[in-house]
Amino acid sequence: MGDERPVPAAVRLVRDFVNTYEPQVDEESLATPDALRDWLVERAVVPAGARLGPADLAAARTVREGLRAVLLGHAGHPADPGALRRLDEALAAAPVRMTFADGGPRLVPARPGPLDAALAALVDAIRQCAQDQVWTRLKVCDRDTCRWAYYDASRNQARRWCSMAGCGNYVKMRRAYAVRRDRRSRAPDS
Repeated sequence: MGDERPVPAAVRLVRDFVNTYEPQVDEESLATPDALRDWLVERAVVPAGARLGPADLAAARTVREGLRAVLLGHAGHPADPGALRRLDEALAAAPVRMTFADGGPRLVPARPGPLDAALAALVDAIRQCAQDQVWTRLKVCDRDTCRWAYYDASRNQARRWCSMAGCGNYVKMRRAYAVRRDRRSRAPDS
């Protein structure tokens, strides 16, 4: 389900984080605290020796599903207010501060800890997306069973599906079938 054009690094971090759970097939990449740590280490967000526990995993999943709700809003759908509230609460529990060191300005954790570092990296990626005016191009698939996050690189920002060949084709075929079925049901009996 890849994008054709290059995806900015900040967008990629947020998109890939949201896609650690695939609703369509109920596949969870962050099944354990170690799986979360490994995912974050691969992206250089936390050091290899970081220790994360079940509460960290729960918080990360809460943030992920809150971000999915935000991206649903970017796609023109109503966002789940409960998911947004839980996202705000989870982010409030991991405060960030601005730094100008190492090429700043950027957001870093206000206190030490691997989950705080991870959430600060995500919040900074969102800040970067907003600064680069690409934040609203991050969306989730219009197919209600999919909800895979993608970057809408289209000129008019009207892309609706993670993949035209997959979900887009499926939705269009279902619509065409419904139209044909409706026409048949209206046709007079011969």
